[in-house]
Amino acid sequence: MPKLLQISIEVNSGSVGKIAEQIGETVLEEGWLSYITYARNINPSKSEVIKIGNKFDLYEHGLETRIFDNHCFSSRSATKNLIKTIDQIDPDIIHLHHLHGYFINVEILFIYLKKRATPVVWTFHDCWSFTGHCAYFDFVGCEKWKTECHHCEQKNEYPKSLFFDRSRKNYRDKKRIFNSLNNLTIVPVSYWLAEKVKDSFLMDYTCQVIQNGIDLNTFYIKNSRNTVNKMYPIKNKFVILGVASTWEKRKGLDEFVKLSELINNEVYTIILVGLSSIQISKLPKTIIGIERTENLGQLVDLYSAADVFVNPTFEDTYPTTNLESMACGTPVITYRTGGSIESVNDNTGIVIDKGDVSELVKAIEKIKNNGKGFYQNNCREHSVKNFDKKIKFMDYYKLYEEILKNNSNEKQ
Repeated sequence: MPKLLQISIEVNSGSVGKIAEQIGETVLEEGWLSYITYARNINPSKSEVIKIGNKFDLYEHGLETRIFDNHCFSSRSATKNLIKTIDQIDPDIIHLHHLHGYFINVEILFIYLKKRATPVVWTFHDCWSFTGHCAYFDFVGCEKWKTECHHCEQKNEYPKSLFFDRSRKNYRDKKRIFNSLNNLTIVPVSYWLAEKVKDSFLMDYTCQVIQNGIDLNTFYIKNSRNTVNKMYPIKNKFVILGVASTWEKRKGLDEFVKLSELINNEVYTIILVGLSSIQISKLPKTIIGIERTENLGQLVDLYSAADVFVNPTFEDTYPTTNLESMACGTPVITYRTGGSIESVNDNTGIVIDKGDVSELVKAIEKIKNNGKGFYQNNCREHSVKNFDKKIKFMDYYKLYEEILKNNSNEKQ
């Protein structure tokens, strides 16, 4: 019976943790055994879960990163203990997700993976794997990652370093370490990200795009306007919704503040989900702020009740929030950035240039004039055709099967 082991920082929580869980569910249905690691954030899982390290390891890793800018070169004991567990499980495929996040030592892990020679699939959810520091570079317009990182403009951004800039050494170390495997397949989650990989020091590896999928039984069109109206004072206003796991400048929080100053707040209302309590306290009174929630029912109610979903992100790979909104019948407006535009067409939303808030207002007015009824069925049909997790995550299973078959033929 084949065994899949996924190395993830979380299980069934957050976008990456949910993707890992759904991949695990897919292979379980095909008769495989499934194991998923986590360092923090776990919800009930159908796979067997494996804890990496403890809170002390996370804090120590975070402290080293803050001081030395050596992210993913800490967590030595936690990584060595994980390796012992991997040996005990003896998986047929090892699938990597985010390795950043203060929980693993990439050098120790890759030395082991090279020695073990088990096929490795690595899903790229962002750009961290081929930069000297950052997970995204679009916002600052940096292209040093194409040749060699140095003097990082985003040293104070995640993974934040307060003192040293180790971006050149990180870049060289990653290039050496990540190019050490002979059996690695890279899976970018968008075609935009795949193009970046081709321009990076990982260009020689096999690269296969598999876009994210979602559970269409969880995210669906729901008559929830009255439910939401009881919780928040939306009345008969046109509801503009924004959702993010964490809100920061690159995600467009400031864009919503600008938007609130340009729209008629007697006609429109803005609801933002995923904010911290501090962020909520600083919002204009015209914006309804909601903290991050794992309550999918609440999210579905909000997606379905909204008239439009706005994603003014300045850098992103393939945001699942766009997919979730369309699955609930709500059109999407997104900035023309990264892979965010790949899920939207003329019948399901509008794409506008980054930072053009005046065009954002016009796009919202266009959605309002067309009416949600114009988009609702188109959004749902588009989701069923393109975002069904059963189809998307079956692509991973097919990839695993192909890899194992090719390995078997090489051994004969």
